[in-house]
Amino acid sequence: MNLVEAEFTFDRNKIIFYFTAEGRVDFRELVKDLASIFKTRIELRQIGVRDEAKMLGGIGPCGRMLCCSTFLGDFEPVSIKMAKDQNLSLNPAKISGLCGRLMCCLKYENDQYEEAKRELPDIGEVIVTDNGKGKVVGLNMLEKLVQVELFELERVVEYTLDELIEEGAISVPATE
Repeated sequence: MNLVEAEFTFDRNKIIFYFTAEGRVDFRELVKDLASIFKTRIELRQIGVRDEAKMLGGIGPCGRMLCCSTFLGDFEPVSIKMAKDQNLSLNPAKISGLCGRLMCCLKYENDQYEEAKRELPDIGEVIVTDNGKGKVVGLNMLEKLVQVELFELERVVEYTLDELIEEGAISVPATE
């Protein structure tokens, strides 16, 4: 058992102890002992590692205060697919938060990456630009830039999504 926090209710009729533990724990005897010491009702609440990080706070790998302790209300499911879609290294040390789970920010940044993925051509796709035919060799999802290796010029040229749409190299994505 790792005690995280203890708090009194406003009416001071109860003390709530928040803790983390590997598995389910039976603390009935401990509750009785604490109740006799503090002369009030005692509640022990087991919380998860994300809840612990939210309560304790801290600074994330981005250098800012933890999202969970500042503005995130609920914890939504985060998957490794989100890290793949964002072209992040799948090294657990780089995509895990202080709680040891996948970083929550992967979830709320995922929508922008999915939108960019729908709009941009796939890597390896052959497109025709004003400079000739070429193969898509790189994408910058956030800035919506496409790197195209032109066959005739034998060099890589970077285009914005808007340039490619204007040139007719790719079609305008359908909106939902």
